[in-house]
Amino acid sequence: MTNDEQDRAAAELVAAQWSRLLEDDGEIVDPATVRAAHAQPRLRQLFPGVSHGVMFFSRCTGFPAAQVGGQVYPRREGRVWVRGPLGVGTLGEVDTLEEAFALVVSSLPEGCGPAVLGDANEVRRRQGD
Repeated sequence: MTNDEQDRAAAELVAAQWSRLLEDDGEIVDPATVRAAHAQPRLRQLFPGVSHGVMFFSRCTGFPAAQVGGQVYPRREGRVWVRGPLGVGTLGEVDTLEEAFALVVSSLPEGCGPAVLGDANEVRRRQGD
């Protein structure tokens, strides 16, 4: 499979995952959280994930993931907590989901492009090309 074919396959998997989350009725994650994340063009290129209501993003479609940007936790007491990738450190606590995802976007590494097909090893391989 060529890199172009891999990129198309990755984009299809990313789009399918976003669709799955956008169509969720709140069983997996708060729909408002997904909509706010999806409103950010740079995040739409990444593979979205959710665990225990916490939304995060990966530069690849497989596991182990290559998390980037940060993790957005469910709203508590009117505030949204944003932690760093892999839950390390705190990027901030903000009032709105829009602010939370803007914070995630601002912490994306330089040149963080669309998710690639494969796992974190493929991300590293592609960075070395």
